Amino acid sequence: MDELIFEVIQEADGGYVAECLIEPIFSEAESRAELREQVQDAVRAYFLDRPVPAQICLHLVRDELLKTA
Repeated sequence: MDELIFEVIQEADGGYVAECLIEPIFSEAESRAELREQVQDAVRAYFLDRPVPAQICLHLVRDELLKTA
């Protein structure tokens, strides 16, 4: 496995939640910069006794509501 992909969602309170799509890894933080660090720490902890994937992809999912009238 060369890459882990995380779906990142911004919560209503402004914080961020990241969930890996292929491994049971989850992290959250107050800012995007903090989230990057938290995700890297969580990945290193999960792969403690195995090789860590070469890349981590953070895929930001954003909802946008449009008014129709």
